[in-house]
Amino acid sequence: MILVWEALGSALIGFALAYAVARWLPRRRLPARSLVLSTGPVAALLGTFPAHAVLGSGHAAATLLTALVFTVAMLSLLVRPARPRHAATAVRRSATA
Repeated sequence: MILVWEALGSALIGFALAYAVARWLPRRRLPARSLVLSTGPVAALLGTFPAHAVLGSGHAAATLLTALVFTVAMLSLLVRPARPRHAATAVRRSATA
């Protein structure tokens, strides 16, 4: 029964973190909103189950912390790099010409 609560808690953590990332970053830096919002809970569950298997049922806080870290890592893979500013690209183009 504890695993069910850990799974629900980690899915909520993952969704909350994904929602915060989707609201905080501009849309051009992220893929589709549905992909971001679904990646959060899935990543949290993928982090929770191995942590629960390794740590056991007595370490719920550590398991949820592992879910949080795994979610941050997976969401960071979705972020696109920022576009360079126009002045910086003009300087690079003139230096290579």
